[in-house]
Amino acid sequence: MTCSEFLAELDDLIDNSVTPTLRADLELHLRECEHCVITLNTTRKTIEIYRQHELYELPTALRERLQAAILAKCKRGC
Repeated sequence: MTCSEFLAELDDLIDNSVTPTLRADLELHLRECEHCVITLNTTRKTIEIYRQHELYELPTALRERLQAAILAKCKRGC
């Protein structure tokens, strides 16, 4: 299984709606691919935060860098 194939099944994996055979293939890929483990964990955490409706205050420096990056991208033509 490639990373692209894993990502195509990510939603169904998180929703627990994959077949046992596909789940085994996905878990095998996860044992071999740290990038997809990070993607899965980050996606799960994002969903958890969204469901809890928690607000997080970004540190000022991070917020300013993010805003500058967004504005620069928009100036180049989003």
